[in-house]
Amino acid sequence: MFTKQRTATKRRDAWEARPRWRLSRGETIALGPGKADLLGAIDRTGSISAGARAMGMSYRRAWLLVDTMNQSFVKPLVATSKWRGEGARLTPEGKTVLQLFRRLETRSLTTGRPLLAELQKLLKSTRAGSARLRSTQD
Repeated sequence: MFTKQRTATKRRDAWEARPRWRLSRGETIALGPGKADLLGAIDRTGSISAGARAMGMSYRRAWLLVDTMNQSFVKPLVATSKWRGEGARLTPEGKTVLQLFRRLETRSLTTGRPLLAELQKLLKSTRAGSARLRSTQD
């Protein structure tokens, strides 16, 4: 049903299931896949600029995303040092939010597998033969 493809060519041939949760109010997106990825990058690198570089985005863009997240939640998700060059870190709330978001993504895909299997039956076949729907969480 869900298979990992081994080459880039095969990946383009396979259908993918990608749940894309977004927590929003009006035009403001408090958290979504990109912001969660940014939180993870900041957590790994210890700074907004290094996290932004790792994701191929500008520091300004990353800072605006962090600011939106920090303004949207009861407590900030990312704490920055008042001293330049001392980096940034996820707050305990930031770590909790990131863990909950990743669990939500995983559970929604796991729960949806039976329905995805039904959808798979209705998809056109891949070049290799049968239609294969792969999970981005696998």
